[in-house]
Amino acid sequence: MKGIIERRSIRKYTEEKISDEKIKEILKAGMYAPSGGNAQPWDFVVIKDKKLLTEITKVHSYSHSLKEADCGIIVCGNLKKEKFKDLWIQDCSAATQNILLAAHSLGLGSVWLGLYPEMDRVDGVRDIINAPENIIPFSIISLGYPAEKKSIPDRYDESNIHYEQW
Repeated sequence: MKGIIERRSIRKYTEEKISDEKIKEILKAGMYAPSGGNAQPWDFVVIKDKKLLTEITKVHSYSHSLKEADCGIIVCGNLKKEKFKDLWIQDCSAATQNILLAAHSLGLGSVWLGLYPEMDRVDGVRDIINAPENIIPFSIISLGYPAEKKSIPDRYDESNIHYEQW
């Protein structure tokens, strides 16, 4: 619970490099996300090249944190792995959340940058990473050591809870 509650969207990073071991742990967390029919319809693209990270900011106007990030992880839906139509969207959401929580647990800052269903972003990122048509870039997680600290709001709200019926 502590990690879930304390995780914040971090968009400013130090210049410290993330070890390959930490990146592997983060990717492992993504791969342990639940998926419909255990299809695991995802693939991940790790980007450390600053030129590519900057290129992505040209097709995603809210992704400027990538310019400071040590790396970005693109979570992609792979339609060839899909068992149930369009369930890849939920599956990739779960993988993205696992990645965010794993990054936080390792002392890293991260932010979820949505791509899908904004097709201009999807197509732009697909072109940048040279992905085939069956690959749908779903989200980008910007990663780095945090250079900012954010407060933790109280988001628990009883008015959002309903029992048995609305």
